[in-house]
Amino acid sequence: MTEDDAKLWLDDSGVSRETMDRLTAYVELLLEGMQQQNLIAASTRDHVWARHIVDSAQLLRHAPDNDGGTWLDLGSGAGLPAIVIGILSDWCVEMVESRKGRIAFLNHVIVELGLTRVTVHGLRLESLEVTAPVSVISARAFAPLDRLFEKAVRFSSDRTIWLLPKGKNCQNELQQVRPAWQGLFHVEPSITDPESAILLGRSVRKRGRK
Repeated sequence: MTEDDAKLWLDDSGVSRETMDRLTAYVELLLEGMQQQNLIAASTRDHVWARHIVDSAQLLRHAPDNDGGTWLDLGSGAGLPAIVIGILSDWCVEMVESRKGRIAFLNHVIVELGLTRVTVHGLRLESLEVTAPVSVISARAFAPLDRLFEKAVRFSSDRTIWLLPKGKNCQNELQQVRPAWQGLFHVEPSITDPESAILLGRSVRKRGRK
């Protein structure tokens, strides 16, 4: 997917001019922030709309209807996919990020873009307290699948949808965790990269647990 293809995809998806302006402002903040810290891989700077914006936005195609719950994004880094989800939808998005530089950047983006339904928890995931199961859990390159499930399953219920962008080894990674973890899993191809995929999960639990 080229940069022009990415912007056309957003236009075809019904993204308004106002929302496109907000996405553009986020891209500008992202590239500006790259002067202080390595927010995204340098090799993707010239492909930010395809590799990061649309790559994040496509998750909404697989998300459930917003039930007034929370979309929890783990290891948010530069805000991908969380900031993009917050711009494009009315989800209440909560990010978890422990690195001080990233936390400062995310708070700056929230203020600059007026994202009133997006918050960042500046701590390690182990310290996060959530009183009710969330509706969606997303994580982009946060941890291997077994560690991700181990750390995050406490935030989920049988109704929680897991949306996990993965690389070309997605199926192998899923097979490796099946002896220890069970759930309803489905793999969708990524629209931005033929070697990438999105792992969808539901009713995720450790085997032997009810």
